[in-house]
Amino acid sequence: MTASDVGGFVTDGDHVHVSSSPPATASAHGWWLDPLGKHKNVKAKVTIWLQTKHGHTWKNVAEGSKSVKAGGRGASSRRANARKTCGNRNKTQWRSVIDVDLIGIADSPEKAVTKTVTLSCGA
Repeated sequence: MTASDVGGFVTDGDHVHVSSSPPATASAHGWWLDPLGKHKNVKAKVTIWLQTKHGHTWKNVAEGSKSVKAGGRGASSRRANARKTCGNRNKTQWRSVIDVDLIGIADSPEKAVTKTVTLSCGA
């Protein structure tokens, strides 16, 4: 898990993984947490990008977004998802980048980046 504590809330997400149901798909989720309870009735637009590494460069290969309330680790209704069907079984480095924008409230432009994983899933 990767978390970025920005403005009293935490941007978080899971590592990119291959979904368990066919077809083989790289998938990741992003959400936000409100550990101090400062934003109880606030929604945020959570955007997640799946990235693959090409040489020394990361490229966006999929994007997803959803407006949600805080607390999304286990609740699919409170997290955004990005998916990319595997084009082949080549070993590929993946990561996700997650941005949380509180709706109607100024917040930092910082984004969370998950740990790089190598999957048998070419984009």
